[in-house]
Amino acid sequence: MTIEEGTTNVYEDLGIPNAEEMLIKARLAAQIGEIIKRRRLTQSRAAEIMGLPQPKVSALLRGQFRGISEAKMLEAIAALGREVRIVIGPSRPRSKPGHVELEIA
Repeated sequence: MTIEEGTTNVYEDLGIPNAEEMLIKARLAAQIGEIIKRRRLTQSRAAEIMGLPQPKVSALLRGQFRGISEAKMLEAIAALGREVRIVIGPSRPRSKPGHVELEIA
């Protein structure tokens, strides 16, 4: 058996288009799921709070988030009572183009 070491982005490793965006959405979906769990919300109540249909919340919690924008996911997190901050700064190192990174506090 050959074992190949991957990167920190499984979507990139699998050759999925928009790998960086998919990783960010996966992390946002996981955060939404964690907040819902911590608050002991039903999917129906969480859907009401987030302004999404319940089937969309169910799909999101199962990792099916292609039809939900990053912006909508950030709005949902804010609606669930979390602070969302977007920080724009210089790229590091300067020789590489900028990228999008998600930090969860």
